[in-house]
Amino acid sequence: MILQQLADGIATGAVYGALALAIVLVFRASRTLNFAQGEFALLGAYIAWQAIAWGAPPWLALLASMTFMAVFSVAAERVLFRPLVRRHQHLPVIIVSLGLMIAMNALIGWVWTYQTKEVPPLFGAGIVQLGPVAVSRQDAGIVLSVAAIALLLAVLFRYTRVGLQMRASVSAPESSELSGVSTGRMMSTGWAIAGAVSAVAGVLIAPELFLHPGMMAPVLIYAFAAAILGGLESPFGALVGGVAVGIVENLAGTLVPAVGGELKQVVALALIVAVLLARPQGLFGRKELVRA
Repeated sequence: MILQQLADGIATGAVYGALALAIVLVFRASRTLNFAQGEFALLGAYIAWQAIAWGAPPWLALLASMTFMAVFSVAAERVLFRPLVRRHQHLPVIIVSLGLMIAMNALIGWVWTYQTKEVPPLFGAGIVQLGPVAVSRQDAGIVLSVAAIALLLAVLFRYTRVGLQMRASVSAPESSELSGVSTGRMMSTGWAIAGAVSAVAGVLIAPELFLHPGMMAPVLIYAFAAAILGGLESPFGALVGGVAVGIVENLAGTLVPAVGGELKQVVALALIVAVLLARPQGLFGRKELVRA
């Protein structure tokens, strides 16, 4: 039973990690906490659902959704966030992201209604038996997909020119500009990647939660818990944090009768508070030193 809960927790946590990864990418690119990231994933899931409804194969629908959300994210960054980020107006940025979250949710409900919709699993139905543990093909596909995204991003940031420029523009923006690196272009690139990753997270989780405008609200809470646990500066930490949150959520919901299925989000809140108190930079984040 414990092994089964661990396996389920890893699959669920992989989705949290994917959305947390998008949150971290946006934070690294623009020092912005985008509270609308869950709605980005939700919109990506609806775009994929609409493409499938029009007859597109699921994988083509996913690619269309990723492309649309990458463009949409860049547009949101250019129009709504960049002017405020340039002026170092942190509180207005938070308010704008919250407003965008509410507006997107209302527009999604207006366009696609609040009726629950069924999204076909990307990896098909059926069970994969791993010793004593039974895992659905969709869950196994989710874990492998998120691991592949993490590997691609690691290669991007460590071994490619664009990745190195993105890292430099975040750590030393003025020096990067003097070296000919456009920090604005790097910021847009980070948002575009985050938008595409959000679309993947939404499309992967939609078959399990069923598609409706309130689908991503609890997932966003767990994703923020994962990002804070792993460290807002660390993509690898976001994935580790997501898996950890997924496992803790599953074990707490199963083994602690007082928690059950209704109070599992309290576990995420407790985790956020505990990490912020004990290690604000997260498990893989670096502590910022300020000269007096």
